[in-house]
Amino acid sequence: MKSITIKSGLAFAFIAFLSLPSHGQSDSIKSLKNSIKFNISNPILFGWKYNVFGYERVIKEHQTASITMGRVAFPRLSGDFSNSTGITDQQNDIGFNLALEYRFYLKNENRHGAPRGVYIGPYYSYNHFSRDLSWQLNTADFTGNVGTKIRMTANFIGAQLGYQFVLWDRLTIDMILMGPGRWLFRMNTDFTTSLSTENEELLLETINEKIKEKFPGSNIIFSGDGFEAKKSTSTNTIGLRYLVNIGFRF
Repeated sequence: MKSITIKSGLAFAFIAFLSLPSHGQSDSIKSLKNSIKFNISNPILFGWKYNVFGYERVIKEHQTASITMGRVAFPRLSGDFSNSTGITDQQNDIGFNLALEYRFYLKNENRHGAPRGVYIGPYYSYNHFSRDLSWQLNTADFTGNVGTKIRMTANFIGAQLGYQFVLWDRLTIDMILMGPGRWLFRMNTDFTTSLSTENEELLLETINEKIKEKFPGSNIIFSGDGFEAKKSTSTNTIGLRYLVNIGFRF
């Protein structure tokens, strides 16, 4: 009888011991304030060189601040010849992204506090791209290789609406569903080979067409009297921001 009582007491103590970590873990998970994230949507659209990571921090029960940064890149442009021009080489692909966000997780729409549920808030994003391209140009007065260096900067500022799922208390799926804003672009193209005005304009038009193939909607950005006939152009337009991030809370 005494042996049974001791065994029962040990079993009870063991079960009680096992229950302690689970309660502690639950309280710890509820108090997690940090999330690290990886952008999974843009690599699908623009290629594997788009690697952007983010960090989100809970500031108040229903508010967070976040920063994202990482490497971005132009998609490789088509090398097919058209209008007597064609790409022969692409090198020195450089780019980076920096973005800041402040989010308000809507208390009346969400059962839980940040960072779970529907959110709204402002955002700012800065992007820089550059790439060196070699071209084969064949016209009436020039035949040979031409070198160009393309540089683009883009500033996005606006407000966004999104939803963040939290799965198993640790995993997050963050979807920016709609982020309307003002987008400011500037592009410069430098030639390393001396060309006539007509040949420069021909090559600029070709570059413009190839960028349109990779960036849907860029015909709005670089249309009219802008990029086609100039080495440098700047413009602004209204755009929409969409992103999907996968993250981990700690």
